[in-house]
Amino acid sequence: MAKQTSFNRRGFLKGSTGAGLLICSSRVAFGYQANEKLNMACIGVGGQGEGNVRNVSGENVVAVCDVDERRGARMLREHSKARHYKDFRRMLAEMDKQIDAVVVCTPDHTHAVAAVGAMKQGKHVYCEKPLTRTVHEARMMRLTAAKHKVVTQMGNQGSASEGVRRATEWGAAGTVGPVREAYLWVGDGSATMTLPKDTPPVPKELNWDLWLGPASERTYHPSYLPFIWRGWRHFGSGSLGDMGCHTGNFLFRCLELGKLWEPAAGGSSNANRIRIEGEATGVHAEGYPASCRVHFHIPARGDLPPVKLTVSSGKEMRPGSELLHGKQAGSFGALLVGTKGSIYSSNPWNTSSEILSKNKGALKEPPRTLPRGVGHHREWLEACKGKGEAFSSFAIGGPLTELIQLANVAGIVGEPFHYDPLTGEIPDHPGASGLLHRPYRKGWSL
Repeated sequence: MAKQTSFNRRGFLKGSTGAGLLICSSRVAFGYQANEKLNMACIGVGGQGEGNVRNVSGENVVAVCDVDERRGARMLREHSKARHYKDFRRMLAEMDKQIDAVVVCTPDHTHAVAAVGAMKQGKHVYCEKPLTRTVHEARMMRLTAAKHKVVTQMGNQGSASEGVRRATEWGAAGTVGPVREAYLWVGDGSATMTLPKDTPPVPKELNWDLWLGPASERTYHPSYLPFIWRGWRHFGSGSLGDMGCHTGNFLFRCLELGKLWEPAAGGSSNANRIRIEGEATGVHAEGYPASCRVHFHIPARGDLPPVKLTVSSGKEMRPGSELLHGKQAGSFGALLVGTKGSIYSSNPWNTSSEILSKNKGALKEPPRTLPRGVGHHREWLEACKGKGEAFSSFAIGGPLTELIQLANVAGIVGEPFHYDPLTGEIPDHPGASGLLHRPYRKGWSL
C-alpha cells in the first residue's frame, strides 16, 4: 500500500495524491506486474471519449459502452472484439471479474453513478472533468475512492504539463511570498437556455432513456445534445463547470485548499468553513448566469494566511490590468497575488505559467521536485499497476470540483452563505443547500 500523504507544502512535493487519503496500488489490489496489461472498459466513447479511449488502447480494451451508436461508431468499430454495451450498469454487472479499470467520459450528470458503481466493484477509474455535476456527488467520488482504495485520475489533462507542475512548485516554495488574494476566471459566461416546445422523434441510434440516466424525466430534443448539454443546469455545469477544473488547477494546489477537507486534530469544523458571496447577471431557471463573480473567503490553512479567492465568468467580471502588471486579462486565467509578486497562467489548461514581479530577477527559483514526462493517462495507468501515483486523483479532484460547483450555486442564489468542507453542508441558506444535490430517477443511485 502506498504511504499516506498529507496535503501540505512539504508533503505535497513528496507525494501527489493530496488531501491525506490512502491510495492502494493495484499490485496489492489485483497483483499486477508493471509490464502487464489492464483490462479496460470505456464508458462514453464519442467526442472527447474517442481521445480517452485511444490514450488507453495500449491496454486490453475488453468493453465499450455508449448510448449513441452514431456518436460512438468509430470506437465501436476500432474495438470490434470488445463487448459492446449501451447500459454501463449491465456492463459492470456482467463483466465484473473481467474488468480492472474504467474510463468515464459521459456528460456530467452521469459521471458519478458510472464512476461510483465501478469503484464499488474495486475498479480503478479515470473520469473526465468536472468530476461531477453536483457538490454532493464530488464528495461521494472522493470518499468512495478512499474507501475502496482504487487508483483514480480526473481528466484535467493539463495536470501533466510543465506549466501546472512548475507553478505548483513555485507556490509550495513560497516563491512570491504569502498569498492573500487570488483570482480564477473562465470564458464569456453562459447563454440563456430556453425550453424547447416541439417534440421531434428520438434518433434511432440513441437510447434517450439511458442518456438521461439519473436526471429527472425530460422529453428528447436536439437542443440538449451533443455538447450543448453543458449549458443546461439539468445536465451540465455551464462555463465554470466546463473549464474551472482546468483553469483553477494550479491555483487550488498552490493555495493548499485541500487542507480544508482535512479535520484538524481536536478542532471544530467551524474553523474550516468558507464564507461564499455571489453576484450574477442573466440568472434563469434552465441554465447558468450570463456572468457571475463569486468571492470565497478562505480561512487559514496551517501556516498559510486567509485568502480571498474570486471566481468569475463573463468578460465584465474579469480582474483589471493593474493586478496583471499591465497585461489585459484574456478569456481564461488564474492569478495568485503574493507579497513579492504573482503567479499567473492565461492558458485555459494551465499548460503555461509565469511569475509577474517588478523584482523577478531577485526571486529564488525553487528546485524541481515533482515528477515529469509520462503523460496524464499513462501516469494513471502506471499507478494502477503499482508504479508511482496519479497527480490528479479524486482526493484532489473531488474538493476542486466541490469548489467549482459551489461557485455555480453562489451565482444562482446571489446571497451569502457558509460551506463546511468537512460535513458537506450549507448550514445557513436552505436555498443554496437544496442545490448541493438533486434526487435521482428510479433505478439510479450512488
